[in-house]
Amino acid sequence: MALLTWNDSYSVKVKQLDDQHKKLIDMINQLYDAMKVGKGSEVIGPVLKSLMTYTQTHFSTEEQLMKLHGYPDYETHKNEHTQLVAQVGNIKKEMDAGKMPLTQNVMNFLRDWLIKHIQGNDKKYGPFLNDKGVV
Repeated sequence: MALLTWNDSYSVKVKQLDDQHKKLIDMINQLYDAMKVGKGSEVIGPVLKSLMTYTQTHFSTEEQLMKLHGYPDYETHKNEHTQLVAQVGNIKKEMDAGKMPLTQNVMNFLRDWLIKHIQGNDKKYGPFLNDKGVV
C-alpha cells in the first residue's frame, strides 16, 4: 500500500507543477516501499538522493515561475523550500553516517511536509499563476 496517493485536492491547477508533485509522490512511495521491505542503505541511499535532487529541480521550477510573474509571497515560499532542503539534507547526512535509520517517522515527516506544502502555500500560487496565463 502506498504512503501517499495523488488526488485532485492536491492540484494547484498548473499542469507542469501538478506533474512534478505526482512524481514527488511516486518517489516518496518508492522510498517507503524500500523501507518497508528492509532494503539496505545501498538501495535507500540512492532513492533518497534522487528524491532530494528532484525536489530541488521542482522547487527551482516553482520559484522561477513565481519570480517571472511577480508572485507577492515569493520570498516566503522560497524560504520554506530552503528549510525543507536543509532538513532533508540533515536526515540524509545522519543516515549516511549510520546515526539514523529510515523509519516510519521519517517517512511520515516527508509525507506530511509535502501534503501540507502542496495544500497550503502551493495552492496559494495556483490562482495567481492561472491569472497570469500559466495553466
